[in-house]
Amino acid sequence: MRAKVFSIALLAAAVLGVSAGVSHLPHVNAAAPAAVSAPAVSQPAAVQTLPDFAAIAEANKGAVVNITSTSTAKAEAGAGLPEGLEDLPPQFRRFFEQQMPQAPRIRQGMGSGFIVDGDGTILTNAHVVDGADEVRVRLSDRREFKGKVVGQDKATDIAVVKIEAKGLPVVKLGDPAQTRVGEWVLAIGSPFGFENTVTAGIVSATSRSLPDGTYVPFIQTDAAVNPGNSGGPLFNLKGEVIGINSQIYSRSGGFQGIAFAVPIDVASHVQQELVAHGRVERGRLGVHIQEVTQSLAQSFGLDRPRGALVAQVEKGSPAEKAGLKPGDVLLGVNGKAIERSAEIPPLVAAVKPGDKATLSVWRDGKKQDLAVTVGRLDADKTAEAASPRNEKADTGKLGLAVRPSKEGLVVEQVSGPAERAGIQAGDVVTAVNGKPVKSVEELRAVADKAKGAVAILVRRGETTIFVPVEVS
Repeated sequence: MRAKVFSIALLAAAVLGVSAGVSHLPHVNAAAPAAVSAPAVSQPAAVQTLPDFAAIAEANKGAVVNITSTSTAKAEAGAGLPEGLEDLPPQFRRFFEQQMPQAPRIRQGMGSGFIVDGDGTILTNAHVVDGADEVRVRLSDRREFKGKVVGQDKATDIAVVKIEAKGLPVVKLGDPAQTRVGEWVLAIGSPFGFENTVTAGIVSATSRSLPDGTYVPFIQTDAAVNPGNSGGPLFNLKGEVIGINSQIYSRSGGFQGIAFAVPIDVASHVQQELVAHGRVERGRLGVHIQEVTQSLAQSFGLDRPRGALVAQVEKGSPAEKAGLKPGDVLLGVNGKAIERSAEIPPLVAAVKPGDKATLSVWRDGKKQDLAVTVGRLDADKTAEAASPRNEKADTGKLGLAVRPSKEGLVVEQVSGPAERAGIQAGDVVTAVNGKPVKSVEELRAVADKAKGAVAILVRRGETTIFVPVEVS
């Protein structure tokens, strides 16, 4: 079927500031001859101009490349059957499939990348080259090279590709930390195979956390990004790369005004690790954290919602050895203040395993510092965010009927505030407002003193999380 190409005409309107002089009628004095006032001097209006995108595109187009990856996959069962035999019973299908060798299927992927070293080092997305048997890199001057994947890091979706070439044009790297929301940005890539396509937009948000982007504080933009743009650079108005276009949010599969780029400082760190070690080493604390809501902030005596609440500390972890406890609120790592829990994983991961770090912690209504020797992340372990569940009966101020056990206070019935907060029968209550509770009397004493909200530490299965319960 032939592809349909729709031509869209865009009308560019130039708005000129025009200043009109205002005529003033002369004032006539009966006792004196009429005098004509001097004509008013018109003041030119300020002219608003758009950024010079053309200069940025012209200066950097040679450093942006098109990447094609080819992989071979086994044919699906029955793919080699003669026409009309696809619906045979399994025993007959196996007979024919054994007699007929299945042809492998060739898959091709396409993306973008950009040259960061004149000797042929290229940054792109990991998903562009993942599983590729062959990688081809095409430059803007139409030269093609065979690319070698030096390494890839799926956690950040960054890959390093090398081609054998010298004296190549390179991009200039910027500082994403200086990027402000509302700034103009430019994306260059190969959407749907249309090489060196330039699109522009603004920065919509910074340090954006995505459900599957634990280690990446994404830059969100509204610059048009489509399939094929993956791995391409995102420029600021200085012509510096501040990010790598990586993902879009879409209900249709096409661009809908929300795109995400990996900050270039994150990508550069991954590049260095891949070149030096072939993999990325990340730090690990061994805690489960959650967002601090208004109710939880009130429960722990914080002035406002900020930081990351420690819901669980893994046994034998660096966090446990440092004295971190459930109910602590992490307010900073190595002097960097933490506003949201999503900021913790990339900060901890960036610390070299074995190095010491200083954690600013809110405990018992005051701030204190803890020294921790950061461990090495294995597999998918890291400081991870726990998500509250929609959880579900009693008498009393909290609405909890509990019985003591060696694990804590087992919830037998739930009603009122606790039910509305999502606590369910079978949950185990281990602490309130960060203080361990082991008896019904201790829980009742806390409830009687409570005003506003209390933070109840609940364990359900393998998950431990603080649940804020509003007390009337």
